[in-house]
Amino acid sequence: MSSIEIKVLTRDAATLAALVDTLIETVAAGGSVSFMHPLSRQAAEGFWDQSLTAAEGGERVVLGAWDGDALVGTVTLLLDFPDNQPHRAEIAKLMTRLAHRGKGIASRLMRAAEALAAEKGRTLLVLDTATEEGASGLYEKLGFTLTGEIPDFALKPHGGLTGTLIYWKRIGQSR
Repeated sequence: MSSIEIKVLTRDAATLAALVDTLIETVAAGGSVSFMHPLSRQAAEGFWDQSLTAAEGGERVVLGAWDGDALVGTVTLLLDFPDNQPHRAEIAKLMTRLAHRGKGIASRLMRAAEALAAEKGRTLLVLDTATEEGASGLYEKLGFTLTGEIPDFALKPHGGLTGTLIYWKRIGQSR
């Protein structure tokens, strides 16, 4: 996947449209990323508008994986935590377009998010993933440690409950 380029995303019409399409496709395919199917374009645009606004304010970083002019994946690094947690960051909304899955894009996005978190002085990454059809195998392969499972944590996009698995990883220099 040498043609894939990971970049920090900023607000422009084409990027927003590509993020919206990615989110809608992910939810339609059953991805547990906080939304129910069917996800309206308006709701997806509202989410990404808020997310990019938060990124402009330094509260998060939205990364995108580009294959030429096509956005094929994204992950968000959450950075805005209380004063007693300046050492941690959280991974959120890891998504890869269906046609590009299984090609290492999610791993590349995760490595880029981890490197960025370390550059920002963070030493602990946390994340959660759905028990059913989540990305636990990917996270474990990338060195994340499973803390435990919370049953019946959220609704799946097409209905029914799923648990969530909580993961953590130490990164960068320890404090």
